[in-house]
Amino acid sequence: MRPDRFLAACRGEAVDATPVWLLRQAGRYLPQYRALRERHSLLEICRDPALAAEATLQPLRLFDLDAAIVFADLLLPLVPMGARLRFEPGEGPVIGNPVRTPDDARALRPVDVRRDLDYVLRTVERVAAALDLPVIGFAGAPFTLASYLIEGGPSRTHARTKTFLLRHPDAWDDLLARLAELAGAFLRAQVEAGARAVQLFDSWVGALSPDDYERRVLPHSRRAIALARAAGAPVLHFGTGTAGLLERMQAAGADVLGLDWRVRLDEAWERLGAGARVQGNLDPVALLGPRDEAVRRTRAILEQAGGRAGHVFNLGHGILPDTPIETVAAVVEAVHADRAAAPAGVVAGAQVRGVRGGGGG
Repeated sequence: MRPDRFLAACRGEAVDATPVWLLRQAGRYLPQYRALRERHSLLEICRDPALAAEATLQPLRLFDLDAAIVFADLLLPLVPMGARLRFEPGEGPVIGNPVRTPDDARALRPVDVRRDLDYVLRTVERVAAALDLPVIGFAGAPFTLASYLIEGGPSRTHARTKTFLLRHPDAWDDLLARLAELAGAFLRAQVEAGARAVQLFDSWVGALSPDDYERRVLPHSRRAIALARAAGAPVLHFGTGTAGLLERMQAAGADVLGLDWRVRLDEAWERLGAGARVQGNLDPVALLGPRDEAVRRTRAILEQAGGRAGHVFNLGHGILPDTPIETVAAVVEAVHADRAAAPAGVVAGAQVRGVRGGGGG
């Protein structure tokens, strides 16, 4: 059996080959998943542990990945708080009752993650039982969850969110403090259910200035990560558009910092320090171009990593729906074929770990 490359890299240890998993590796680019969606809505899949486990395992049957990320949605914890969440075709998530005033924020209900999100925890248990590979749990970071609550859905400018921060600083801090406790508790519960690592997604935090991040978001991200780390599993921290925030995000205390494609991996690593551990960072659009070019860009990132311990290969954001599965397979193969990360005397194991017989569906 090969070593746990992914967990070893998260700890900054030498590995036989760079580990690789992909953001949104389960989803719409897979024919198997599209067939599942023909019969079930996204929320139906998320709320049924058998269906969610099946979606989680689908890419593991196709690609030699080093970890599985549980199939769920970032916004699920907002539903027991009182958010009326739905998904609109072509629009994405919509919250029918957005938070626009301090009173709206105060009206959000407390969440018991083991009761209110038990279906996600049962999915984690199911996937962990079906795999010899590490399972990654995840949660939305306080800023990103607050942004969805306040905007009512995705936003290009996050103007409502930043205006709320400016006009209602006390209510803002109270809201993010509550979301930090929720995210941290949810991550910890997923570790206790069988996840061997967890990732805090701050998808929209790149909308902030460095000062606003440091003063109004960093303390809450740090709190969520501290709660998660207390469970004993590595914590990864990822955001997009964060090239100007990397050092501040590092100060939040995660074990691994995710990079998007807007910063060179070697330059980011130099800024973060030799002992840092990083994840990333191929542009997802590279998978839509010629396969040879995607492989060339993958190898270029591995060259930037330079064989240093502590690199997890990933995309700089999620796989896009039109991505050819053949290109995904070629990129994963290229990552594992590169042996620059292997210390002397380490040889890849003869048996590839993955889905046990029967799966989790």
